[in-house]
Amino acid sequence: MPRILITGGCGFIGSSLASELLCLGYQVTVIDNLSRRGSELNLSRLLAMGAEFHKSDTCDPEALDKLNDSFSCLIECSAEPSVLSGAVGDGARSLLNVNLMGAVNSFEWARRRSVPVIFFSSSRVYPYDRLNACHYRETETRFEFVDGCSGVTQAGVSVSMPLDGVRSLYGASKLSAELILREYALQYGLPAIINRCGVVAGPWQMAREDQGVFTFWAARHYFRLPLQYIGFGGNGHQVRDLLHIQDLVDLVVRQVAALRDRPSDFRGDIYNAGGSIRSSLSLREATEICRRLTGHEVSTASRIEARPSDVIWYVTDNGPTGKVFGWEPKRSAEVVLQDIVAWIKDNASLLKEILV
Repeated sequence: MPRILITGGCGFIGSSLASELLCLGYQVTVIDNLSRRGSELNLSRLLAMGAEFHKSDTCDPEALDKLNDSFSCLIECSAEPSVLSGAVGDGARSLLNVNLMGAVNSFEWARRRSVPVIFFSSSRVYPYDRLNACHYRETETRFEFVDGCSGVTQAGVSVSMPLDGVRSLYGASKLSAELILREYALQYGLPAIINRCGVVAGPWQMAREDQGVFTFWAARHYFRLPLQYIGFGGNGHQVRDLLHIQDLVDLVVRQVAALRDRPSDFRGDIYNAGGSIRSSLSLREATEICRRLTGHEVSTASRIEARPSDVIWYVTDNGPTGKVFGWEPKRSAEVVLQDIVAWIKDNASLLKEILV
């Protein structure tokens, strides 16, 4: 079988993809600098399955140049995933080095070898000031979209949403990398696919408060630790959709096959990938599900003021993604949380110091 290179391969998305591709018979090489706490647990799983591992950093182009094997696809997952990185200045250079220059180094490596690219971008490229200016109705448990946004309907945010506005340094870094990859694809004929992911969640996500919020929410309930509703009145009514990691993996497996079979069809095409309105939750609704799944009640404080880049409502309109790849998310938000809680329960001794 062909060999796949996954950068950031010991992170949540990268390791989940590597695991599935190994099960399907692909040869998989993963690169990771192991800087994120918990990534060593994912590495152990992958090594046991037969993955090849290189401890290196995409910010160092010479590290990538040492990879001399023949690869059929590059899956670029390396990133600083926190939307709050650089929010008050600290960490801005590191964020941009990883999310922008690391991506550019990866694209350049792929260009020189004519290796097709799948790049993981983010729904955070959509401007939060535009989203927050839409009209919403507040119900007992959540905000519901009414109207007032170009490119946004009750079905969610589409790839046609205008991108002028404010999106955070994290979102700007991802959008910049998208633009560069599209230029590579069009100028150099490099086959490339860009996935704008919403909230992805599931087992083996080493979540923190500022990244992987629903896994973080489940973990705090399991270990009986306090939580806080932040912003928009402090009631926990802000809404996100959840995409189960296995649903995302299923999509990317289809994309790997599409790039193999018809590479000329993809020149930096952009696809939304999220759970859709059918798999959406407010934080308050997530609290009730986590309470029921764990049997634990936790105290939940309230802070009225929002943080920079917080969003009232984001739901993914997957649009043409399903038509092009014959894909749609299958697992509900509750199934996502069920799987997370079961994973935490099975690995509680390993995860307690990482997730809390």
